[in-house]
Amino acid sequence: MSDTAAPHVIPLDSSGLGDRSYIAHDGARALVVDPQRDFDRIEELLAEHGLTLTHVAETHIHNDYVTGGLELARRHGATYVVPGDVDLAFEAHVVRGGDTFAVGDMTVDVIHTPGHTPHHVSFAVRKDDHLGAVFTGGSLLYGSVGRPDLVAPDLAVKQAHDQWHSVRRLADTLADATPIYPTHGFGSFCAATQAQGLSSTIGNEKMINPALTEAEEEFVANLLAGLDVFPAYYAHMGPANAAGPRDVDLSMPAPADPGVLRERITRGEWVVDLRSRKVFAAGHVPGALNFDLDGPFINYLAWMLPWGTPVTLLGSTPEQVHAAHRELVRVGIDNAVGQATGGPDAWLAEPAAARRMAQVDFHGVAAVLAADPDAYLLDTRQILEWEAGHIAGAVLMPFYEVHDRLAEIPRDRPVHVYCGSGYRAAAVASLLQHHGFGNIVHVDDDFADAAAAGLTIVTDDAPEREPGWTWIASRAAVREYSPRSAADVRG
Repeated sequence: MSDTAAPHVIPLDSSGLGDRSYIAHDGARALVVDPQRDFDRIEELLAEHGLTLTHVAETHIHNDYVTGGLELARRHGATYVVPGDVDLAFEAHVVRGGDTFAVGDMTVDVIHTPGHTPHHVSFAVRKDDHLGAVFTGGSLLYGSVGRPDLVAPDLAVKQAHDQWHSVRRLADTLADATPIYPTHGFGSFCAATQAQGLSSTIGNEKMINPALTEAEEEFVANLLAGLDVFPAYYAHMGPANAAGPRDVDLSMPAPADPGVLRERITRGEWVVDLRSRKVFAAGHVPGALNFDLDGPFINYLAWMLPWGTPVTLLGSTPEQVHAAHRELVRVGIDNAVGQATGGPDAWLAEPAAARRMAQVDFHGVAAVLAADPDAYLLDTRQILEWEAGHIAGAVLMPFYEVHDRLAEIPRDRPVHVYCGSGYRAAAVASLLQHHGFGNIVHVDDDFADAAAAGLTIVTDDAPEREPGWTWIASRAAVREYSPRSAADVRG
């Protein structure tokens, strides 16, 4: 087999969301798989390679981003391919397992691979019967699988079983040397666990993927036990994709002067400072929230933002603001109402009014606790992180619950906020300042350093809470899981 005989694959990373889109082509005609909403990047690649787009295909109706597939297909007169058994508000070419379609000289075989979603399909692409590639979406990932609880948490057990069978169907159908191209698994919360590596084949997965190395009941139990809460904004993605997303507007938001910034903060809108947490701590607009663009920006901002709240972006440069705006529209946040660049000197009528954020590392926390064993320490990590180990005496309040639990946080003494690296803690600390808390200390350190700083690390289950829309229902199902009950659900 020569490289010229096989389909060509061009990956396109959306690192903020931990996803990939792909272009598969025969040298002239192209298929795009799982495109992001800002498809201008895809159009640039098509033009660069001299390709005509004939098909756009979705492996599933996505839960973690708004697709650009419908509008991309319309703009290019391409066929829009979507899995069957989904209620859509627009016309598309529906496919199911066993179907095939042609893209130029390439043949695309549709394989039903439920588990991440009930309707999920994978696309195996070949050319002239030469070894091709398989686009696995949220089914088979690199050393992992897509999580099974996003569509309906009460179906998580059945979906986990389906995921095991789907991965084995791919392994039994395709040659060991077939390259795998998943959409999720590069930091996406759609992955059950962090993916291993940046490339793989069917044969390699047979050696490392739990769905191919573990018995069915063992796989299901382990998969469900490893699930934590998924982002609240996912609730808006599936409906937006099924309805047919609007075309995206990537133009720069309108400039906002110091007076406008103050008015928006006073109204409760979000003014988001994109600079690093250390720069933010040194001086920022009072009431601004800190989400460093160089970190996992969009996942945590979209998760914590009360949905529909207008957003104004503050960045050091126009390029920084533009990049953040692009991330926002990928998850359907179209209400970026303004922007300003420079720094506090440009964002405040009186630069001396810039606010600061106290910061310490875990050695500083140890010193505080030595002087005051009852000091208030807020752990803003996720549930499984807490259960794996936390500082004795800390209070668990995952970052995504803080906005709704402000009344539980004391205002009459210092609040020390920590997470796993300092990123989420910076966002929470700035949120508390935004809501008028006056004595907030940001712990800017890796949690791995806490024990070395002399802090006592303990393990126990997270406190039981009434399930809410940000609390994963399958966590409760895990505690009641048994092979027999799983079989009953599956049947």
